[in-house]
Amino acid sequence: MTSNSNISKADAEASAFFNVIKRDDPPALDHYVKPIKSLSNKGFVNVITIAAIALTIPLMAVLGTIALWMLLPHLLLAIGLLWYFIRRNDKDRDVYEHILIWKDAIAVHRHNPRGPDQYWTGNPYWVKLKTRDTRTVESYLTMTGAEREIELGAFLSPAERVELKHMIEGAIKGL
Repeated sequence: MTSNSNISKADAEASAFFNVIKRDDPPALDHYVKPIKSLSNKGFVNVITIAAIALTIPLMAVLGTIALWMLLPHLLLAIGLLWYFIRRNDKDRDVYEHILIWKDAIAVHRHNPRGPDQYWTGNPYWVKLKTRDTRTVESYLTMTGAEREIELGAFLSPAERVELKHMIEGAIKGL
């Protein structure tokens, strides 16, 4: 498939999504699925401070020697890398999924922090939810409908994926 057909397909899915959600009636389910962010900005500052202090204490033994200057770049590199990877993880946690369910339509919007957003629409009558255990993922949750299978809650724990499945099934059954 060429990149132009991929762009066209993505644009068509986005257009279908926005056409579905432009309605006057409220959805039976309007749910945002987000990962837990356990490290606040204050916690980030604390981690960097503790790491800097812990890595600086051994340098006290070599104060005034050339060994200090040989070790200092490695210390700074370690703190810099810790900073970078914690912030990168924080940015990766900006992912979310927005699930909307009406009597005649279901729409899912997945916001990817490092890629294009993804959209999916379908009819709740034909939608099937499945959880299955794979070699690498426990309770892998997928939704099938409109000739496509999408994954839901990939960033959630296995128990949270099962809970999400029950919530969506409950909303669909209540229609």
